[in-house]
Amino acid sequence: MTLDVLNLMLVLMAALAGGWIAARFGYPAILGELGAGILLGPPLLGLLQADDALVVIGKLGVVLLMLYIGLHLDPTDIGRASKAGALAAAGGFLVPAALGFGLMMLVNGDPIASTFVAVAMGVTSLATKSRILVDLGILNTRIAHVLMAGALFSDIAALIIFATVLGLAATGAIAIGGVLAASAKAIVFLGVTWFVGTKVFPVLGRWISKRSVDSTVLFLLVVIAGLGFAAAADAAGLHAILGAFLAGLYIREGVLPHRQMADVERRMRGVSLGLLAPVFFVTAGYNVSFGVFTEAPLLLIAVVVLATVGKIVGTAIFYIPTGYGIREGIAVGAGMNGRGAVEIIVAEIALVAGLIDETVFSILVFMAIFTTATVPILLTASIKWLRRHDQLVADDRDGIVIVGAGPLARTVALQLGGASHVTLVDVNAAHCRDARELGLNAILGSGVDTDILHEAGADSSKALLAITPNAEVNLLSAKLGAQRFGIPRPLAALPHDAPDSLAAMLEDFDGDLLFGRRVDVGSWDVSIEAGETAEVSYTLAEPIEVIERGSTVDPLAASLESLPIALLSSSGIEPYSEGLDLASAEQIVGIGRVGTRFMSEREGRLATG
Repeated sequence: MTLDVLNLMLVLMAALAGGWIAARFGYPAILGELGAGILLGPPLLGLLQADDALVVIGKLGVVLLMLYIGLHLDPTDIGRASKAGALAAAGGFLVPAALGFGLMMLVNGDPIASTFVAVAMGVTSLATKSRILVDLGILNTRIAHVLMAGALFSDIAALIIFATVLGLAATGAIAIGGVLAASAKAIVFLGVTWFVGTKVFPVLGRWISKRSVDSTVLFLLVVIAGLGFAAAADAAGLHAILGAFLAGLYIREGVLPHRQMADVERRMRGVSLGLLAPVFFVTAGYNVSFGVFTEAPLLLIAVVVLATVGKIVGTAIFYIPTGYGIREGIAVGAGMNGRGAVEIIVAEIALVAGLIDETVFSILVFMAIFTTATVPILLTASIKWLRRHDQLVADDRDGIVIVGAGPLARTVALQLGGASHVTLVDVNAAHCRDARELGLNAILGSGVDTDILHEAGADSSKALLAITPNAEVNLLSAKLGAQRFGIPRPLAALPHDAPDSLAAMLEDFDGDLLFGRRVDVGSWDVSIEAGETAEVSYTLAEPIEVIERGSTVDPLAASLESLPIALLSSSGIEPYSEGLDLASAEQIVGIGRVGTRFMSEREGRLATG
């Protein structure tokens, strides 16, 4: 077996182009990679050719992809919605799987092939939902946690069932003895991997963390652990992808420090998603047959309809005991309808093993494409539906991270600290010391460092306020808070001279302009340090142009008067920014420069009662 380097290069180029096009339309890159294989491979144009070496590369890519998925999942986050997620997973998996099994038994009567179709119809896609949840800005809601938990439970169940049935099919025995033997192997495998993952891995992790292990060596050790679990799964008559997935789940924070985990995860993503796994998905597209549209169109339609209806209805019915309402159950079902990597992997392995034919494989591939295409439409409509009925429930995030600990940042922290736990982050040691002297929690470090933000509590914070004199740092830290930690309110202070292109970046991650307008942080720092400011408060009955003068006077002149910091209402206190609903506001607090026209007029009003 030799590797055709030119063919590999063309496959990677096709994967890159297909993934980019899919991402531009808001879909997972794997669908674009699969589409590239269908379009450019044997099914249509025939520009790409099958290659045994590519099959080996693709298989390695799938194993490492499942290892990465395991590494990427945080069981503690998923645990917050474990009950609702388990119910959603049960209904979203069992109902479409049962419908798929029954349908295929009526069509061909093969229980093994019917089981694989059932598993493929029951799974859901983590990648699909993660992207859409970010786009909709609902990572901080209960439904987001339930969706991620449901996807995790669904995929674990699918992998175990798939691997067990694959082992039975390999022996060719469905007798009681064969079932018991295969089940015993699976139980032993799960028991051994649990022991190694929970008892051995933490000990090895502590040993590694005490030594200066090169990051490349550490990455290789994680790969070896994943391959070891994969080999154990093979030996147990299961499939390697289940072992790799479990290895990733066990290698978590606590086994390795956060910084090392982040580095390993980043490298694993690059190698698996960026290099090897795309080869698998492109070559998987080679096996698709468009003949299914003429040979079995009714079966294709039936699979797609039953997969969609079964997922949504099954999830909604099983979701009723949570007490969260049928609307939320339907929304969760709509979000779980997309299939992705796991479904394609299951189908391709079953095809190679000769357990399903190309017609069934093609049906499953097109089912994955069609159902995934519905997720943005159905989930967006469901979220709007929940919002109209005021049933989109936010999670219990609390706390505020402030990037910057200069005079203005400290002032903001003091005014907001009465309602939330506030942590400041700054690279300036003197600023951090001054903040601690005021009783504030301050961490020395960069606001664009994920480890520092993690230490500051970004994982559970409801807002990130970037208040440094550096506009680029403010934008980058706000973006990191939104996209890496799912913080629902990323707010950044921008100066008046910041380019419009820089300000437009806020829209990329649904960020807002802190203080409701552009502000020169450095200028306010100087005024506060010089004792030229005083705390002010006013109600909306007072002239609103005092707060938002930018449309009537020169914005720089407006910034010399007053600076709104927090909005007080019956529901609490929150940072003042663009896009706030002022209808329920009772009071606005901020600071003003002593001696300015605004402060003089205010003092005059107070003096006259």
